[in-house]
Amino acid sequence: MIWQGEKEAWDILSSLDGTDVKARADAAFDPHTSTYSLICLGQEILISLSDRTLVGSSAMGRFLIEELGEYSRLSILRYLVHAKKISLSGKLVKPADLPGGDFFSKGSHVLPLDNIIGRFENDFYGFIDTGRSLGGSQAEYGDVSLRLFPFPRLPVFVILWAGDDEFPSKGSLLFDSTCTAVAATDILWSTAMMTIEMMLIP
Repeated sequence: MIWQGEKEAWDILSSLDGTDVKARADAAFDPHTSTYSLICLGQEILISLSDRTLVGSSAMGRFLIEELGEYSRLSILRYLVHAKKISLSGKLVKPADLPGGDFFSKGSHVLPLDNIIGRFENDFYGFIDTGRSLGGSQAEYGDVSLRLFPFPRLPVFVILWAGDDEFPSKGSLLFDSTCTAVAATDILWSTAMMTIEMMLIP
């Protein structure tokens, strides 16, 4: 299935210099096969310009492309097109505080963080192990948190706080403030969605 905007993204990516894209996106590129290799949430994704396909090299990579294609496919292509080789700021921002961030609070665009809370509020070790299986690492926010890399230059932080007798458990997802230099708000939303859904794989 070709998702909306995908053909245009393929057209643009095909017109770009592979060496430049490789450097900007922190990807690999084989000029002989016109194929990029990109690590997304710890999974190798192969992006072939010649036949315009995206293929995961692992079972989880295939799940990312095949089952979560509505979030991943256009995001991968647009990341390769727009990525910039810049240093992370270390300053975290809420999705709602991004330009056009009200997008994240409307209807079906609300991030399903309740599913993350329901899955992991009583299993912080499982939360950390799941993050590590996706190429992430433990961070130092909240009661437990993860630094995940859906794309090499676009980290996502998923943070959980344990509940008590007065307050329920809560969770949040934050970006490094440089995210807007790498991707548009709609792609940041798709990136957040594919990150959450990969965390919830049984």
